[in-house]
Amino acid sequence: MRDIRFKAIHCGGQLDLNRHRLLANWAADCAEHVLPLFIVPYPQDDRPQRAIEAARAWSRGEITVGEARTAAIAAHAAARDAAEGAARAAARAAGHAAATAHMGDHAKGPALYAVKAVRAAGKADDARAADRERAWQKKRLRKEIRALILSFLEVGF
Repeated sequence: MRDIRFKAIHCGGQLDLNRHRLLANWAADCAEHVLPLFIVPYPQDDRPQRAIEAARAWSRGEITVGEARTAAIAAHAAARDAAEGAARAAARAAGHAAATAHMGDHAKGPALYAVKAVRAAGKADDARAADRERAWQKKRLRKEIRALILSFLEVGF
């Protein structure tokens, strides 16, 4: 069952458009932070980058939900095409960032997949790298969505 706090007001939920847009922008920040983990092995594939750009464009009111959703689907296709690991998780983060325009619940995906990407990158200090990523994400939270995100992502934050 969907968390009503992440359901848009026009769909019977509590999420107003301003906070929905803030969620999409924060989700884009989280995905963009790990995007190099996709770009380095797949420099010719811009689908995850376009998804992040779509999340930001939707948050500014420049594109429709449908356009953002199309970009999300393309980023998830890039994830399926990527080898397992950091690149796949980074592409998934980008896909969820764009999908946040469609459903606010997707805003948790970029944060979680970014941590997964950092862990999969194979650093010797995986736990500390994951902690640093979560701390970075937390610092990016605007006060208007901070409690909402932190309560939703209770585990790991």
